Amino acid sequence: MASMAALSTQTPSLSSHKTHKPQYTKPTKISFSPNPDPRKHQRISCGLIDPDGGKLVNLIVKEPHRYEKRRKAHSMPKIELTRIDLEWVHVLSEGWASPLRGFMRESEFLQTLHFNSLRVEGGVVNMSVPIVLAVNDAQKGRIGESSAVALVDSSGVTVAVLNNIEIYKHNKEERIARTWGTTAPGLPYVEEAITNAGNWLIGGDLEVIEPIKYNDGLDRYRLSPSELREEFTRRNADAVFAFQLRNPVHNGHALLMTDTRRRLLEMGYKNPVLLLHPLGGYTKADDVPLSWRMQQHEKVLEDGVLDPETTVVSIFPSPMHYAGPTEVQWHAKARINAGANFYIVGRDPAGMSHPVEKRDLYDADHGKKVLSMAPGLERLNILPFRVAAYDKTQSKMAFFDPSRPNDFLFISGTKMRTLAKNGENPPDGFMCPGGWKVLVDYYDSLASGVNGKVPEPVPA
Repeated sequence: MASMAALSTQTPSLSSHKTHKPQYTKPTKISFSPNPDPRKHQRISCGLIDPDGGKLVNLIVKEPHRYEKRRKAHSMPKIELTRIDLEWVHVLSEGWASPLRGFMRESEFLQTLHFNSLRVEGGVVNMSVPIVLAVNDAQKGRIGESSAVALVDSSGVTVAVLNNIEIYKHNKEERIARTWGTTAPGLPYVEEAITNAGNWLIGGDLEVIEPIKYNDGLDRYRLSPSELREEFTRRNADAVFAFQLRNPVHNGHALLMTDTRRRLLEMGYKNPVLLLHPLGGYTKADDVPLSWRMQQHEKVLEDGVLDPETTVVSIFPSPMHYAGPTEVQWHAKARINAGANFYIVGRDPAGMSHPVEKRDLYDADHGKKVLSMAPGLERLNILPFRVAAYDKTQSKMAFFDPSRPNDFLFISGTKMRTLAKNGENPPDGFMCPGGWKVLVDYYDSLASGVNGKVPEPVPA
C-alpha cells in the first residue's frame, strides 16, 4: 500500500531541508449529505494527488550499489532493530512519511510533538506521530564520534545505514503525554516500544539496503506507495478513497465503502477506486492477527461483497499506536502519499478503551473533527462515516434510521468477537459466510484444548 519514486539522498537537518516545492491544489471540502445533489459539488481533479513535498521519497539503495553499502557498513557501529523499529524502517524506506528522509532529528521530533506537522519549503506537511529510533547508554558510547551507524536485524544482517547522525535526549514522559494525551499505565505501544527503550534518540538520513520483506506469504499484498500509484493509474482511477482498518470487514463496512463510491460517481467521477488498506504493523495482543484478517478480506472479495474490479487490497506497514485523534492524522497523511484524495473516517478512529478506567480513552467524534482542521491535510477530502447497523426488518446492514430506532441492532466489535469465539453465527446479512468462517476458525485455533464457551463481557 504505498507510493512512488525517488528523491536524492541526504538532508542534514530540517533547517537545510530542500525538497521540490509542493504543488498544493486546495480542493473543496466535502461533507456528504444523505442524498447528495451532484450539481452542488465541484469535481476536484482527474489525476492522483501529489505526495507531500511534491515528490515521493524512496530510500532504498539501487541494486548496483548494495554490495558496496554492505561492505562499508561492516566497519560501522551497529544498532540492533526491534520488530517495531524494522517496521518503521519499512515505512520510511518506501515514502509513506514523505518528505521525511530518515529517523527524526531533534528539530523534526519537536515539531511533530508540538505542532503535528513539519515545515518544508513552501509550507507545512502533516506529521503527527514521532518516527524515532531509541538507543541506550551503552550503544551511545559505542557510537562515539562516528557520523554513521549500521542498522541490523535480530540475525545480525545489515538492513540499513543511518548517515549524518544526531543523538539527543529521549524524554519519554513528554513523548507519551503529547502523543497519547495521558501517561496512564497500560498503553500497548508504550509498553511494547517505549518504556524499556533507550534514553537517547538517534536521527539521520536513512539508506535501506534492499526492500523490506517478511516472507510470511503476504508480501504480495505489501504494495509501496509508488506501486499503488502505478496500480491506480493502470486502472484509470480518477479518484482514490482509502479505508483504514485493523479488524475484519463486515457488511456494514462494505455498505459504507460501496455507498462512498456511488456518491463519488454522482459527483461526476468516472472511475473512483477503493483502497482497502488494513494496518499490517504492530497491533495489540487481542486484535485479530494480520494473516487471519487478510484471509477474511480475501473472502469478502471472493463472495462479491466488494467489487474486485474497483478495489485494491494492500497492507499498510505502519505499527499501531492507538493514539486516537493524534494517530489518525498519520493514517490520513500516509494515504496522501499513496495517491488517495479521499479518506473515510469513522467513530473513534485509532482509539481504544482507557487502560485503567472503564471508558473510551478519546472522544468518539474528535478524530473526524481533528482531520477536518489538521495542518497539512487541507488537500485531503475527509468523508465521515454514516452510521450503519443491522436492520432487523430487512435482515441486512443498513444506514441507521433515527425515525425507527427499535428496528436496528448495533453489533459491537466485542459482541462480534464473542459470537465468533463461541462458534455462534451472527444475524444473516451481518458478514459474508466465508468471511465469518475465517473468524470462527481463528478463535477455534486459540481455543484448542480449552473447554467451554467464552463468556460474554458484562457491560460496564
